[in-house]
Amino acid sequence: MLSAAAFFGGAPEAHASAPGRVNLLGEHTDYNDGFMLPVATPQRTEVALASSADGFFTLYSSTLDSSVRFARDSSAPPGFGRYLEGCIRMVEQEGITVPPLRVHVSTSLPVGAGLSSSAALEIAMLRALRILLGLPFDDVALARMAQRAEIHYAKVHCGIMDQMAASLADSTHMLFIDARTLAHRLTPLPPESELIVIDSGVPRTLAGSKYNERRSECDAAARQLGVASLRDVADPASVQALPPPLRERARHVVHENQRVLEALAGIDAVRFGQLMNDSHASLRDDYAVSIPALDFLSEMLRAQPGVYGARLTGAGFGGACVALCRRGMAAGAGRAALARFNDGGMQGSLLIPVPTDREDDR
Repeated sequence: MLSAAAFFGGAPEAHASAPGRVNLLGEHTDYNDGFMLPVATPQRTEVALASSADGFFTLYSSTLDSSVRFARDSSAPPGFGRYLEGCIRMVEQEGITVPPLRVHVSTSLPVGAGLSSSAALEIAMLRALRILLGLPFDDVALARMAQRAEIHYAKVHCGIMDQMAASLADSTHMLFIDARTLAHRLTPLPPESELIVIDSGVPRTLAGSKYNERRSECDAAARQLGVASLRDVADPASVQALPPPLRERARHVVHENQRVLEALAGIDAVRFGQLMNDSHASLRDDYAVSIPALDFLSEMLRAQPGVYGARLTGAGFGGACVALCRRGMAAGAGRAALARFNDGGMQGSLLIPVPTDREDDR
């Protein structure tokens, strides 16, 4: 494993970082032009850049202790290099020449835990390129470029939430995002609350999961309902006329958007927790993206004193669960839930007690 100093033989020419994200409400709504409420993680991905003297792109991940090397007119192999190459190609599509580079990547984000390590990597890379090349792109533009990089190079037909969160969120507020307009604003967590996140230990890979299938099902449901996207469904009861599984997929998305908008209007922690519980049930029963480990973990979290609600976070099929807790009780609830989870033969780990030094508490 090489440090950045060892990899570059000195200091890099540019350096940037970006966080992962924990989504509290609004799962699988972004590619349906809907609404969401993520929070940035304290853990971040770091990218450092320097010019390459040999005319090749050389990309190194200290986390994986793995390197990738390719020429300007060739491509990176599948893996972390494909995400970085995608960012480079997106900049080039804007008519900007990207010189051959040496790239060093490190991260404190767990890969495969559903905390959007891929978006953090993309945004950190684009931020570093923005510094190195003096690029004129704002944070929303970077998010859009990162999304296109993931779609076209990692072959994940993702929505915009993860990239917007990595580019614009912080770890002390929720970030409300309207996926259609990209309108966004920071909003506080419910008063006297804090978060805990536990990794189930079951890794998930978007490109190899049912993610793209779910998106196709939503598109089909929207066509049958005669709307541009499921965000435009005016009467939630109308989805009942759809055949399964389109009915269930659309029902989740329509009600999940309603949950986000209710939370955004300002509710207490008890009600917010109930919305999280409802969201998990919908993801489990209607969207069919939960797995037994996530159901069990969220149940163990909800059983702890001081926990208002818990749900899977991220696309599902593995990854992590997030819980909203009474202020000061998140760490204890997380440890107790993790102990019961692991007693059941699982191998989870405590990831995040999100900081609570929010502006509204000062």
